[in-house]
Amino acid sequence: MKKFTVVVRHTRRGEKEVSGTLEELKRYFNYTFEVGCSWNNKINRNPKTIKSFCKVLQECFEEKEAQCFERSFVELKTESN
Repeated sequence: MKKFTVVVRHTRRGEKEVSGTLEELKRYFNYTFEVGCSWNNKINRNPKTIKSFCKVLQECFEEKEAQCFERSFVELKTESN
């Protein structure tokens, strides 16, 4: 299984890198998905690719932090060989 690294940048808390397979990342960010999907049930709860996972995670952060000035931004870290 391929491992990915997702970088979450927050305006005040800095950045955090989380690595794992797609399934591991889904489990790690489960709470953010839960909150985001509870506010917007149109968000896909089960993305199939890492690219769609990052898009959905960003949407969930936007729902979760809707009224906050300090926002989180999701980025897929590319590995250089």
